[in-house]
Amino acid sequence: MAFLKGERIVADEQKGMLPGVAGIAMWMLVVATVGVFGAINGVYVGHARYVVLPVCTMIVIGVFGLLRLKRWGWAMVLAGTLLLSFGYGFMATTMKQPGFWVMSLLNLCFFLYLSRTEVRERMRI
Repeated sequence: MAFLKGERIVADEQKGMLPGVAGIAMWMLVVATVGVFGAINGVYVGHARYVVLPVCTMIVIGVFGLLRLKRWGWAMVLAGTLLLSFGYGFMATTMKQPGFWVMSLLNLCFFLYLSRTEVRERMRI
């Protein structure tokens, strides 16, 4: 809601978490959990396990910061969504499995949603 102050319109400062941010946080926790269990059970071949574990750890730490509306948590989840989008796109092209494109585009949509000004304005330092 905006009100007139002097000659410019000033928007009320919004507080609280948007529902989309909470949904993205839950999704990222599920993706990180699946990644960790996959790395533990040997689903990833070679050195991929050592790449998946730090990325999943970064995502989980970032999600807990995002749920507290911290800017560092938002930045970590934003980077995690972009990394996952690129990773799924890479897997879709190398493994020739079009199902990974769906995951890639979904994470790209999450990245674009988290980049919106409404989301950024609600984050605390």
